Amino acid sequence: MTSVKQKRLEGVIRKNISDIVQFSMKDPDVGFVTITDVNVSNDHSYAKVYVSFLGKEQRAQAGLKALRRAAGFIRSELSQRLDIRRTPELIFEIDRTMENGRHIEDIIAEIHKNDPDEESEN
Repeated sequence: MTSVKQKRLEGVIRKNISDIVQFSMKDPDVGFVTITDVNVSNDHSYAKVYVSFLGKEQRAQAGLKALRRAAGFIRSELSQRLDIRRTPELIFEIDRTMENGRHIEDIIAEIHKNDPDEESEN
């Protein structure tokens, strides 16, 4: 269970990483990225940073590689902005929730398309 303090820290980290990526990074491989969520471990040593990219899967993979290469730079920038004793190690992951949601919607639509009861109601 995460505390209010932990959630606040995650929100501050998310906003700061977004600003750093948008305004301080020069790598064109990053492209259009959105920091969707941050989960900080209980001991604050690691932070999983969930990101989504605009565009195709290969574009997302290139952006993810660029973020992973720049993790040290982003972490050092973050440490200057945060007032905490230890800045967590950043682990970048692609956020698949939108993809999974779309997949579930497709499955539900397929079920309803093949449902004979649904046809008689319309």
